[in-house]
Amino acid sequence: MSSAKDVEPVQSKKLKKKFEMPDTYVILFLVLLLAVAATYIVPSGSFDRETIDEVERVVPGTYSQVEGDTIGFMDIFLALQEGMVQSGSLIFLVLFAGGAFEVVERSGAIRGGIIRAVNVTQGKEFWLIAIVSTLFALGGAIGAVANSVIPFVAIGIIIARALKLDAIVAVSITFGATFAGFNVGFLNPYTVGIAQTIADIPLFSGMLYRIIAFTVIVGVTILYTWNYAKKIMKDPSKSLVGVLEEPESKEDQLKAPFTTRHKVILGFVGLSLAFFVFATIQFKWSINHMAAFFIIIGLASGIIAGMNYNKTAVTFLEGCQKLVYGALIIGVARAILIVMEDAQILDTVVHALSIPLTELTPVFAALGMFVANGLLNFLVPSGSGQAMIAMPILSPLADMIGITRQVAVQAYQFGDGFTNSIFPTSGPLMASLAVAGVAWIKWARWMLPLLLIWALIAVIMLSVGVMIGWGPV
Repeated sequence: MSSAKDVEPVQSKKLKKKFEMPDTYVILFLVLLLAVAATYIVPSGSFDRETIDEVERVVPGTYSQVEGDTIGFMDIFLALQEGMVQSGSLIFLVLFAGGAFEVVERSGAIRGGIIRAVNVTQGKEFWLIAIVSTLFALGGAIGAVANSVIPFVAIGIIIARALKLDAIVAVSITFGATFAGFNVGFLNPYTVGIAQTIADIPLFSGMLYRIIAFTVIVGVTILYTWNYAKKIMKDPSKSLVGVLEEPESKEDQLKAPFTTRHKVILGFVGLSLAFFVFATIQFKWSINHMAAFFIIIGLASGIIAGMNYNKTAVTFLEGCQKLVYGALIIGVARAILIVMEDAQILDTVVHALSIPLTELTPVFAALGMFVANGLLNFLVPSGSGQAMIAMPILSPLADMIGITRQVAVQAYQFGDGFTNSIFPTSGPLMASLAVAGVAWIKWARWMLPLLLIWALIAVIMLSVGVMIGWGPV
């Protein structure tokens, strides 16, 4: 028979159990259940649609209620299956891109290029920070480096230690720079590629305007990091986390080969992506072409790297495996929309959202989209998953309130990208901080002013985009 003393420790253990943030898949499944519940409450409705320049658009003012079906128990799981099937092209795009970039990374070309840039700029602190940050930002902009930035934070630590700086600088020039580029992602298949496909606008259209935004955001990020680094160089006590100490081992940690073969691989990847942009304009290539093209990039990179056929195949598949978690989120997110479409409540939701937004000017409506996507990113920190949820709503909503779908895509992208750098629900952020040994609260204190600057830039870019009628070009 147990005594009161025996019970107390068990109770105290239960009380001490920490709250665990639900996984993204758990959150999405709960949203799916909410969507199912909504089919019993929200009236079914539909807009008339018309096709303009081969794009189906909502006709404002044509909403009317229609007969709709509620969703049963088995329909929930059928929606998950159908979501995976309908999203197959996007899922395989993510997987094949992961496979291709894994082959490039395993070749040593990316690490070798970064280390070479570091060695060339040693003794020139500003240029070292600027060049390394730009390289990672470009990686984020084309989707080559995103979640995979985590191991590169260790290189940031080595660089920061050599400059007698701190771990915040190390995270900034690697993770921070990557997501500064990811914010715009002018050639990112996981964000812009998926969002534009859903919005039914040409793949990677509007690139020039995005490159301008990329240049401004990355430039501001470099200057912000450099300003903080200068303060530490003058007075180490200005560091928020303490200057990194020299390691006991003096062995040079900034050595990595950067061979002609590495240069050829990086050159080949760069030219391949440039050709794909050309092909999307000239030959109207789609998301399926891009998925297939990543297979070519992976195979050719493996051959150039000197990998045998087995090594290339295994490496490519390991890269695919790393992105299975993020890829399947697309299918789960699509299941939510399938439920809403089958019950015909998606147009009702769009209609309800359009009522308050039509009272705003198009500029403020676009900014509202930006803020809403930023808040959504707390729950759904997956860029591709958020695109699947947001863009089917934002696209017709953009038609209703008089802004272009290109602006809606960028509003989603800014909202998703910015908050990845500060929300604790972002897995890559928390992992990068763990590698560097930086407490989240310290990083948030450092990052918040930069985040506000980014937001101001987004407000300006979106406002100008609305005013110039930024379209598919």
